[in-house]
Amino acid sequence: MASTHSEARKRAWRLLSPNHRGAIWMMGATAGFTLNGALVKTLSQLDMDAFQISFARALFALLAILPFVWRERRTVLISKHWGIHMVRALSGAIAMICGYYAVSKMPLADVTALGFTQPLFTTLLAFLLLAEVVRWRRWTATLVGFLGVLVIVRPGADSFEPTAFAALAMAFGIALAVTLVKRFPDGESSVTMLLIFCITSIVLTAPPALYLWREPSLYEFGLLCSVGVVGIGSQAMIIQAYRNGEASFVAPFDYTKLLLAGVIGYLLFDELPDGWTWVGAAIIVAATLYIVKRESQQGRDRSTPPQSRL
Repeated sequence: MASTHSEARKRAWRLLSPNHRGAIWMMGATAGFTLNGALVKTLSQLDMDAFQISFARALFALLAILPFVWRERRTVLISKHWGIHMVRALSGAIAMICGYYAVSKMPLADVTALGFTQPLFTTLLAFLLLAEVVRWRRWTATLVGFLGVLVIVRPGADSFEPTAFAALAMAFGIALAVTLVKRFPDGESSVTMLLIFCITSIVLTAPPALYLWREPSLYEFGLLCSVGVVGIGSQAMIIQAYRNGEASFVAPFDYTKLLLAGVIGYLLFDELPDGWTWVGAAIIVAATLYIVKRESQQGRDRSTPPQSRL
């Protein structure tokens, strides 16, 4: 009976369109990243430092991917692009530390909203590092998106939170890591990328983590383990989301993360984002959705033969 139900589920999954499969993967990743933020915030409220949390996240993530590393053991460390790997891993590790620090000091929904600036930074970095042509519409959308950041942060106001710069540094670091992926050839292993990221993160966070180390209780140890496993699982679901569906269809489902972060922040941490956060987030989301749409349209134009574009 169990086998019959399993086959029925697999058949139903195969009947879904690639875009709908991608959307399901993205919603799973969204739930995972939001849960991860809640775990990090819980640990920070137990007086655990962001460096110790980041170290544990990288260590348990490494343990989680070891079976895949073993499967590709003959080729996992073969690469002609070690410089790009190291810069990418370093930027990802710094982004993780900044993000965990921001979550420990700011409402979960605020950090999530500022994290949506990643596509804005990606547009800028694609222009600077990849020499991509960015036309005035995308530049305008990028500028509008950063105006949304000012609405959330409100520099000069009494409610200004300097920790917001850590959240923006997180978004910039992720954007740099994503941009550098485009510098790799198609055959570069994702397991290699994850392995180097984990090792770099461990090396970077180990000294401050050991200096600030606090012996975790059994409950805290379980939370630390969960941060690593949920984090790496969410990354894997993001990859599957974009492998299955078109970016222009899949990306908008990531923005449900703000609603989830608001609900979890209110229920678990008694955090209630103010109206400026929602207004600024709406501006950022609108700008990034426009950028995704433009990139998707340009990608289709480039892949269409000239005679078919008439």
